[in-house]
Amino acid sequence: MAFDIEMIKEVYARMTERVDAAKAAVGKPLTLSEKILYNHLWDGNPSAAFERGKDYVDFAPDRIACQDATAQMALLQFMQAGKSKVAVPTTVHCDHLIQAKMGADKDLQNAMNTSSEVFNFLASVSNKYGIGFWKPGAGIIHQVVLENYAFPGGMMIGTDSHTVNAGGLGMIAIGVGGADAVDVMAGMPWELKFPKLIGVKLTGKLSGWTAPKDVILKVAGILTAKGGTGCIVEYFGEGAKSMSATGKGTICNMGAEIGATTSTFGYDESVERYLRSTGRDDVADAANVIAPYLTGDAEVYENPENYFDQVIELNLDELKPHLNGPFTPDLATPVGEMTEKAKANDWPLKVEWGLIGSCTNSSYEDLARAASVAKQAVDKNLVTKAEFGINPGSEQVRYTAERDGLLKAFEDLNAKIFTNACGPCIGQWAREGAEDQEKNTIVHSFNRNFSKRADGNPNTHAFVGSPSMVAAVAISGRLDFNPLTDTLINQNGDEVMLEEPTGLELPPKGFSVEDAGFVAPMADGSGVQVTVASDSERLELLTPFTPIGNDISGAKLLIKAFGKCTTDHISMAGPWLRFRGHLDNISNNCLIGAVNTFGKATNKVKNQMTGEFGAVPDTARAYKAAGVKSIVVGDHNYGEGSSREHAAMEPRHLGVVAVIVKSFARIHETNLKKQGMLGLTFANESDYDLIQEDDTFNFTDLSEFAPNKQLTLAIVHADGSSDTIKLNHTYNQGQIEWYNEGSALNLIKKQNA
Repeated sequence: MAFDIEMIKEVYARMTERVDAAKAAVGKPLTLSEKILYNHLWDGNPSAAFERGKDYVDFAPDRIACQDATAQMALLQFMQAGKSKVAVPTTVHCDHLIQAKMGADKDLQNAMNTSSEVFNFLASVSNKYGIGFWKPGAGIIHQVVLENYAFPGGMMIGTDSHTVNAGGLGMIAIGVGGADAVDVMAGMPWELKFPKLIGVKLTGKLSGWTAPKDVILKVAGILTAKGGTGCIVEYFGEGAKSMSATGKGTICNMGAEIGATTSTFGYDESVERYLRSTGRDDVADAANVIAPYLTGDAEVYENPENYFDQVIELNLDELKPHLNGPFTPDLATPVGEMTEKAKANDWPLKVEWGLIGSCTNSSYEDLARAASVAKQAVDKNLVTKAEFGINPGSEQVRYTAERDGLLKAFEDLNAKIFTNACGPCIGQWAREGAEDQEKNTIVHSFNRNFSKRADGNPNTHAFVGSPSMVAAVAISGRLDFNPLTDTLINQNGDEVMLEEPTGLELPPKGFSVEDAGFVAPMADGSGVQVTVASDSERLELLTPFTPIGNDISGAKLLIKAFGKCTTDHISMAGPWLRFRGHLDNISNNCLIGAVNTFGKATNKVKNQMTGEFGAVPDTARAYKAAGVKSIVVGDHNYGEGSSREHAAMEPRHLGVVAVIVKSFARIHETNLKKQGMLGLTFANESDYDLIQEDDTFNFTDLSEFAPNKQLTLAIVHADGSSDTIKLNHTYNQGQIEWYNEGSALNLIKKQNA
């Protein structure tokens, strides 16, 4: 039986009535995305149509998922909310704090030794508040969710940007900051601006070396890293129906890389097959009863331009395998065009590592297709030119893959089988020699390839591809290897070609596992004591933020970020993950990866009080100690990447009162609002150029802060001259209350009291 089956049945029981009411309100057929959204309105049955991209709407998500790095801060906040139990089904998954180095068993044991304090904290909080707990080694959150919790037509939020992976089973699953999750845990509505809709029509069928990963790599190239911001991407067509459920999950997963709110597919036979293969016949049976409500209406898909804000059409028969990168996941290159492009850009052609896994591509099918390529290398007497690393997505996938001989195919190539965890994908990789910062190339099946992300080396050129393409390129040792046309020389001196990868979407003998790693909470956790040592370096109980107020004058520029500034630049992962539960300690990484416009260096900014240059966190602390407020200025799509709210909480903790940019990534903008800060955009983007290194800032009309009303900022330059500019914002009245109270959490506590 599925987890929380009664909840799922309740969602389905109301769906026909609510969707029919939504159709009447909207006055036309509905997309799948709209059906799910209208079925999850906080206020119940829909009575009016919402305007996409404009109306803020309160929703009632069905469940919450948290990974261990973000769960710490989320649960520390929930502990202040005054609730005895979470209001909706919630799970915590320990997958981020396990470093890949020697291999699965040793790495897992090392994580248990070094992070036991955090794991014990998460386990006890989960037990106390009725949260399901997945132990270290159980698997990567999004693969575990797909196998156990995702269901067609559901709505889920998660404290990780790749929560969107569950769209592969027809959910609206959205990544959020921990404060958003706390709202829902506390039984309150969750607010979202009603998304715009992008429809992607898939015709034809994937074959040969082309994989589902190539669909999203191509779409990323079309839409760019910010082209999906504020939108849900809905895939449909015969090409969509021909793909496996886990392949659909891969496509939805990387929708985070185009800034999309989420992505989804309609319910079909492949989704049903996956549900049944993972022991959820009851969900499949219930879904079949209302199947027409779990996909878009026929009229929508027949004339998509009348129902979506933007339509993209891809012919899968013509789609080629891609490698995207380096340094950004939307730089798309078909494999046959890599030689010319790599030479023109001076990308190293020699490939040092091939990494397969991560939440994006670690299913049974992914491992099976890549293993078929690995087995060919052995059978054809090839010597692998690059090193291999494998991260299975879950213990169930690992156990089944080992039983079926898939892992042996990699081991025969001397691959390292790492723990069922995120590992190198989120910087948890102790790569030998990375500290030398040599220029090099790696290929992986992950989702992101920002500078320093995998191994901490800014000169590692990381390229994203499908697992089978990663295997082929790693075996060849060349970035520009094209398995469709190129030959390799084996140990006998013979020219050989790799054949097309093969691999079943589901294990023929079914999934199997001895210990999946799940720990159910106590029925009554009121007696559980959660302790945090006062001298802990890993965990720190939160002190509520005080309201910033309406008098912001004399504020100093902390940093003017140049170019791409992702959450990795604002709050690095890797070795910093160990401080995710300790706000003051992790604030020492605040913006240390951002490039300062003045001098083009990282972690070097001017302290206007002393005239000296220092690290960003040190300078911010100096301003805060002197009672001086500070601001951050940024470029387009500021805060792209992870859902980590630390990227908002750290500047807030260090005295930053406003972040002013050309445009925001959705999750980061919300996180700033939740923490009681000002997240603002230049009314005229060219005003970014007015900001100088020694500037002082005065907000002149903050006392009139109101929805749809611009704010005025006076910029006073060091020579005494000044500029006055207008700033836009997207705050509604409720979000302005967060600002007035100091944070959304402060408002929750006040209401509960």
